[in-house]
Amino acid sequence: MPHLVADYSANLADRCDIQQLQNVLYEAAVASGIFPLGGIRVRFHRAEVYAIADRHEDNAYLSVVLRIGVGRSLETKKAAGASIFRALEAFFADELAGGHFMLSVDMVENDPEVSFKANGVHNRL
Repeated sequence: MPHLVADYSANLADRCDIQQLQNVLYEAAVASGIFPLGGIRVRFHRAEVYAIADRHEDNAYLSVVLRIGVGRSLETKKAAGASIFRALEAFFADELAGGHFMLSVDMVENDPEVSFKANGVHNRL
């Protein structure tokens, strides 16, 4: 953990470099200092069909769900989430100023009673 799963409107790809955006998200997760490198996963899902607010053709969104394991204090989670959000806000400063863009980051803790994992990467790193 963490898994950073980003869902975005297809029109966003016309306005930014999605690979660069992935790098920003990945680097922000690493820079937070609270996630093991071997557990970080970042993936993007493009929504081809969507309706946003007033359906203006320029409306776009990025929604990130940050899934983490339990065991961190609220202060640590807030700091990590805020740091990741700030990195995205900086990346999208122009978009956010333009009035047609929505950005969200939500953090979700996995319930350890029903979360099953196997990861050989940790041993390699």
